[in-house]
Parts: sequence; C-alpha cells; structure tokens
Amino acid sequence: MISFAQRLENQGYADLRAVEVSTLQLNLGWRCNQSCKHCHLQAGPDRPEQMALATIEEVIRVVADHKIPVADLTGGAPELNLHFEYLVDKLRQLGVHVRCRSNLTVLLEPDKEFLPAFLAERGVELICSLPYYQEEMVDRVRGKGAFRKCLDALNRLNRLGYGLDGSDLELHLMYNPGGAFFPPPQGPLEELFRRELSRRWGVSFHRLYTLLNMPIGRFGEFLHRSSNYASYMGKLAASFNPATVPGLMCRSLLSVAWDGRLYDCDFHQALNLPLAPGLPQTIEEFDHSILAARPIRLEEHCYGCTAGSGSSCGGRIVGQ
Repeated sequence: MISFAQRLENQGYADLRAVEVSTLQLNLGWRCNQSCKHCHLQAGPDRPEQMALATIEEVIRVVADHKIPVADLTGGAPELNLHFEYLVDKLRQLGVHVRCRSNLTVLLEPDKEFLPAFLAERGVELICSLPYYQEEMVDRVRGKGAFRKCLDALNRLNRLGYGLDGSDLELHLMYNPGGAFFPPPQGPLEELFRRELSRRWGVSFHRLYTLLNMPIGRFGEFLHRSSNYASYMGKLAASFNPATVPGLMCRSLLSVAWDGRLYDCDFHQALNLPLAPGLPQTIEEFDHSILAARPIRLEEHCYGCTAGSGSSCGGRIVGQ
C-alpha cells in the first residue's frame, strides 16, 4: 500500500499545512461512563486522565488572547471533568461558540441531571453520539439499556428546545458504523434517522453526521483480532478522494490534550503523535502565527479522513 504522505505528494501536496486555527478541540479527559467498542481513545470509567484547572486556565487565556472563535469540548465524556461548568461559563463570557460532544447517557448520571438545562441556558451546541435508531444495535455497541437512556436524554433535551425546528439550540447526532465498513451516505441516512426517531420515539434533531471508524484504539484492536486490519486499511487507501484534502479538519483545528499537549487531531492524540518537531508542543507555548500555518503530521490512519466523502468531526467533507 502506498503511504499516505506519498499519496498526497502525488496529488501535488509536498506537505500538508494548516490554513488557520479557528477551533480548539479540548479533550477534557479520557474518563467516560461508557466503554464503547469503537472508541479510539479507549476511554472508560476507570481512566484517570483529566484536564486540571491550571491547564483549563491556560486554555481560557489562549482563547481570550487570540480570539479563537470555537471551542469543541470532547473526551471521554467531557461533562465528567470537575471543571466543566467553569470552563463553559468562562468561554461563553468571552463570546466563544462552545460545542460539546456528548454520549447522551452521561446526562442521566447522578449529580449530572442538571446539565441539559445548564447547557441550554448557555446556548451550547451539542453533538451527540447515537450509533443507530434501533435499540438492539445501540445496546450491542454500548451495553444493555444504553439505547433507552439515550432516548431519555434526547427527550429531555427536546423539551428544553434542543433540536427543534427554528430553535437556536443546536442538537446534532453522530453516527459510527458498527463494524469494519464505511458509513452510508450522510444525507439519506440523516433522513432515515429523522423519520424513524420521530415516528417511533418523538425525537427531533437538526443534523446527522457520519464518522468513519479509525483503525486505532479499541476499533484497531478489533481489526487485528478479527484479521481485518490489512483489508480495512486497503479499503481506506483504495477509496482515497483528493477532493477531501482542502477540507480536512486538521487544517483549521488544533487538538489540546487533557495534559495540555498539542496535536493535529484527536486521533494523533490517541496514538501520542505530537506536532512536528520545532513547533509549540503545549498550550502554554501556544503561538497562533506559527500554529496556523504549521506542517501537519501525516500517518497511515489519515486515510480514514480522506476515504469516500471524507470523514471529520463535522461529518462528511464533500458530496453525499
């Protein structure tokens, strides 16, 4: 298989560079109330990694000093960080658009049931993982009872105005395939989810995003155990789409790990692949002028972001 770097060079990219830093994606910790089978970070209830208050203060300083417009909060379950509400309040006071990636079930955890109202009052955009609209499929990935908890959380969010037509409270769903295959076209899948969730459960949402499973973390382990790794990587490489390259999320996003280290994306963070040598490596060293034009580290799993219609934290990159 030709390397990803060589494939890009053949397309006229001697190197791949960022064009801006408009989003800081903040990984608030790898602790999660679930242990999903596709998780690239291998997050779970026993993970100790959590972003400390001192690091959060550095993030707030950087956002204020450099007027970063978007903060994307992720984990694990970002809501489990002890300083989650403090960070959200500080970011919103700065006028930052705050986006939170939620697994939904965390909103039902003891002492967390206030969060839907908290998030609504602050206008936080929610991107919520939901593997499918059917109970059996969701419980297979997340554990027995997970689907019903997701529905409960979605209904609570809908009652607050999230996901409703004409509402400014954005509620989007995120779909991952359940195995070693690509997601269906995003548009038709969104309409299927919208119809079935509304008809069966009275649930409303704004958009559905598809995210391809990256061959790392728990999903990578599954591929190796099932002897599917080489085949899956071959599919990714064979589906390389050069039209996705200009819209790759790493070109406008910078990942900040729970310990303040900087990465091109959350996937690189999962594999401990830091920024290129010579670049600022921590949030304390943040230099916008350098990082906004930085060379991006290229690895073989990057094929996952350029296969077919492309894959990103905002769903497909091009077409259907």
